[in-house]
Amino acid sequence: MADISNTDIKYLPGVGPKKAEILNKEVDIFSVEDLLHYYPYKYIDRSRIYYIHEVDGNMPYIQLKGRITAFETMGEGRNKRLIAHFTDGTGFIDLVWFQGARFITDKYKVNLPYLVFGKPTAFGSKFNIAHPDIDPYIEEKAEQTNLMGYYNTTEKMKTHYLNSKAIQKIMTGALASALPHVFETLPQSIIEKANLLPLKEAIRNIHFPLNPTILRDAQYRLKFEELFYLQLNIFRYTSDRRAKLKGFVFTQVGDYFNSFYEKNLPFELTNAQKRIIREIRQDMATGEQMNRLLQGDVGSGKTLVALMIMLIAMDNGFQASMMAPTEILANQHYITIQEFLFGLGINVELLTGSTKKKKREEIHSGLLTGDIHILIGTHALIEDTVQFGNLGLVVIDEQHRFGVAQRAKLWTKNVNPPHMLVMTATPIPRTLAMTVYGDLEVSVIDELPPGRKPIQTIHQYDKKRGALYNSIRKQLSEGRQIYFVYPLIEESEKIDLKNLEEGYEHICEIFPEYTVCKVHGKMKPSEKDAEMARFVKNEAHIMVATTVIEVGVNVPNASVMVIESAQRFGLSQLHQLRGRVGRGADQSYCILITPYELSADSRKRINIMVESNDGFEIAEADLKLRGPGDLEGTQQSGIAFNLKIADIVRDSQIMQYARDIAKEVIDRDPALENVENQILKRQLRKLGGNRYNWGLIS
Repeated sequence: MADISNTDIKYLPGVGPKKAEILNKEVDIFSVEDLLHYYPYKYIDRSRIYYIHEVDGNMPYIQLKGRITAFETMGEGRNKRLIAHFTDGTGFIDLVWFQGARFITDKYKVNLPYLVFGKPTAFGSKFNIAHPDIDPYIEEKAEQTNLMGYYNTTEKMKTHYLNSKAIQKIMTGALASALPHVFETLPQSIIEKANLLPLKEAIRNIHFPLNPTILRDAQYRLKFEELFYLQLNIFRYTSDRRAKLKGFVFTQVGDYFNSFYEKNLPFELTNAQKRIIREIRQDMATGEQMNRLLQGDVGSGKTLVALMIMLIAMDNGFQASMMAPTEILANQHYITIQEFLFGLGINVELLTGSTKKKKREEIHSGLLTGDIHILIGTHALIEDTVQFGNLGLVVIDEQHRFGVAQRAKLWTKNVNPPHMLVMTATPIPRTLAMTVYGDLEVSVIDELPPGRKPIQTIHQYDKKRGALYNSIRKQLSEGRQIYFVYPLIEESEKIDLKNLEEGYEHICEIFPEYTVCKVHGKMKPSEKDAEMARFVKNEAHIMVATTVIEVGVNVPNASVMVIESAQRFGLSQLHQLRGRVGRGADQSYCILITPYELSADSRKRINIMVESNDGFEIAEADLKLRGPGDLEGTQQSGIAFNLKIADIVRDSQIMQYARDIAKEVIDRDPALENVENQILKRQLRKLGGNRYNWGLIS
């Protein structure tokens, strides 16, 4: 077994072709090496042997030593079960099996000593253990049975006799034959610096730990390694990008920027906005291509920062473009930026799928001649026919809504790739940003512009609507506008759509004197945009919608967001929806409507929303509640390393330490050419690197 990464699992004792096929399909185990890295998900201490007279209904698991006195079959049909009467001299307990009776009676014999392990359940005045683990009791080995690992298995695996205990048995044989062929994957210098167990020792003790201390050490070693290689890959690509891609040098801050700052700046910049403009200016003056992520809650002033950076590009003789995911959002940016730049003689154009042919041709011509300074648009910007005279800066708004290939197309718009500023109002927790966006410089706007009041969030039960409708009517009478949002989830679209339609009719009945519009994802884009436009222009006073309004509707006059069945939304989604109000100077409100009966997680989410307006705090809480795999955007992020044991939330401290060491390695040896780093280079090649080079395409 010279190369365990290429040794097929079917050749291991106890596996064979049929079980190998199940392991391939169910849990992606193909090689012996795959098996060794299939770690237990929990451990149970089997060091203590209980007496039967000690058993009570509150024990999660127990281990007993005794003998089977007799077997008995009871019930008929589906209720048929095999019972073994088991005693240790202090009392009796029944061992129960609902299938496999012949196998059990052939394997286990009356009056021989066994160790029995399982979960006791009260059944009348007696206790039983269903489908227990049973092992022959051997005196000299008894003390060795301490921490037992449990492996995740699927129903299909169990029906093919591949339960956790079977995996454990296969693992015993695999370790005996394969461990001598496990070779170190980290340089000795890193092992010593991070005080890590050798890999062989870590793998042996992750499966069969001698004690809790060495189990923790084994877990630490394997978590560190996973997170270290994840971060090393990110830093390697970032270093590669900086070496290969030379950026345009923007050193001038001239008439365009200064005229806007002195004449048109609508309000004093916040300290956060000033800091970020300085950071971006420094990036663009280095001669390296800028690749920066700008995070900021809804209404924090990201668009103004982006505009001022575009003006710096113009002061250096370059054009700028801004790409948004929807026509309505692109249109809003176009209107906002035109208003900001009024009277300054700057030519801003809008290009979307709806742009007429004649206008499109004019834009194409104006871009090539340089007459158009700033182009704002949707996916239409990445069409091959759109060519710039000298594009120096690209701003991508709500960047997670674009595919990697779409963003990459913007590179082709100049000989050298333009500077990239990607923006999001979806707060990304620091722990996730270090992995998903680890190769981007990150700026955070953590202040609201002056005059903005924090949104008041209120939890209300769905049976108490009278007072809610009265307060909404008061807001409407003062000229404000209102959102009512209903969930629309794919599994139950028909039911949810019915709820939305019924909600729309109900709102029309409750507020007959006001105009109500509705928007949902099943509408044609033109119909949806038309309805949204009515609300934006205040031709409709109430909007009944699904989460299609989560991003891209800017109505400063809207002061109340009512979210129906709020328990069905995730935290980040609730926060995004809440951000649709509070965009003007008036006090705004977010009302979360739920039934009385709520799960513990749902109640926790609602309480977090009521207590906090901080998007980053909410995003961290969301990550802890839901785990990284559920968060929007992470599936296309390019994280190819499949984390088998590390968790980027729970293990954030390990990740930070691994990140620091990875950075030191790349700072000293960017191409990993030193002799001691060859092991790192080989392992990165083996892991396959990132599917996408995020360091190069934001």
